[in-house]
Amino acid sequence: MFCTQCGVELEPQDRYCCQCGKTTGVGSPFPARQPARRLTLSTRDKKIAGVCAGFAQYFDVDVTLMRIIWLVLVFVPPGIGLIGYLLAWLVMPKDESYAATSTEPSAVTR
Repeated sequence: MFCTQCGVELEPQDRYCCQCGKTTGVGSPFPARQPARRLTLSTRDKKIAGVCAGFAQYFDVDVTLMRIIWLVLVFVPPGIGLIGYLLAWLVMPKDESYAATSTEPSAVTR
């Protein structure tokens, strides 16, 4: 294998040219980055507003478990869960990725 910039012969495992420093395209010095996850209201698994489903998707847990956690937060410290739920409903953006790909039947019949 040869460097495309300076023509020096390279070993197959070299990531950079020892002469000019150009990358060879073999492997990557850094691991591939995962796309950033966003905390959004889920439009696909929602029951009331999609807050619990959005948190469950963000934390990668079951939606039912997240709903139980929110229910406990409503009653154990009185009102904290309800206030948090309402704030999350107001602040969290809607999940645009599912809304763009979903096809819902039209209300108009012909």
